[in-house]
Amino acid sequence: MTRPLRLIDLFAGAGGMTQGFESTGRYKTLVAVEHDKYAAATYSLNHTADRMYAGGIEDWLAEGSVPEADVIIGGPPCQGFSGLGKQDVLDERNFLWKKYAETIIAARPRYFVLENVRQFLSSPQFSEFETSTHPGGPLEAYVLQPYLLNAADFGSFQARVRTIVIGRLRELPRVPDPAGPFRDNHRTVQQAFAGIDPNTDVVDFPRSTFEFEGRPMAGPYKTTQLHTTRNYTQLSLERFKAIPAGGNRFDIPFDLLAPCWKKHKTGSGDVMGRLRWKKPSVTIRTEFFKPEKGRYLHPEEDRAITHREAAKLQGFPDDYLWAGSKTAIARQIGNAVPIELARYLASLIADHDAAQ
Repeated sequence: MTRPLRLIDLFAGAGGMTQGFESTGRYKTLVAVEHDKYAAATYSLNHTADRMYAGGIEDWLAEGSVPEADVIIGGPPCQGFSGLGKQDVLDERNFLWKKYAETIIAARPRYFVLENVRQFLSSPQFSEFETSTHPGGPLEAYVLQPYLLNAADFGSFQARVRTIVIGRLRELPRVPDPAGPFRDNHRTVQQAFAGIDPNTDVVDFPRSTFEFEGRPMAGPYKTTQLHTTRNYTQLSLERFKAIPAGGNRFDIPFDLLAPCWKKHKTGSGDVMGRLRWKKPSVTIRTEFFKPEKGRYLHPEEDRAITHREAAKLQGFPDDYLWAGSKTAIARQIGNAVPIELARYLASLIADHDAAQ
């Protein structure tokens, strides 16, 4: 029997990438590193990495205990060059990819997979990353294969375009280019929500606590327990009711509009938009529970999608366990890599390695 590929997950979050890789049955996680304590707790509830380091990657590297691995995965924080809000190329979070690179040097993997927002591919940071693989550079032993991939093409229930960089040892043959098997047959919101009762009046998660690394935390909650709504004002409910299938804020009657919307007749068509049954969802972000942040209204119900529905759109199973407040768990869901995309990449690399 072929031994599992040894895996390190950096910036592991709630474990979406690990879930995708381990679900193939071909990987064993040695270390997961995540600085957010709630996300680290969620990861630990679902995965049996030899070690979960709940702290900053720079502190973990300073310990000097990086094990040798076959594959490194992870998505360094991307807020500094995200397409949302003001971009700041000097944001200190933009340089955490260098810690990812330091881990590559220490662990000497055969392959690595780096995930980030689409803007990363055209950033100075990526240019520097690529230059580091040139002769004489710290990563000269590696070759990069960069891609822009839409998770919907790989079986995800959402259209989420991301930079994926596959790295391999220079001595290894090129990894086959990812070819989305669902490119012409995207899975839909309707398929994702099948079996989920659209009616919910539950506002809060159940009262439950457990201990993680000596501190009490809310949870654990199964994904099925995250089907909670919010206490909306009557005005908000009237606005939601006025928005038809596939509609958005431009469908709201003038007398129900917020003053700022009355003055602005242009802008994003996704604000206060309803998800469409027959299409993948838009990208699930960390504030999906706020309709004013995007196309996050339920296709029919007069509410935003619930945490359970958002987790389903990201590919998390019903028995996945979560830790933290509603806001903390929303952040974990929105920051995750769609599991179907991670699973595809995991199989692609494992198949390629087995052929060598």
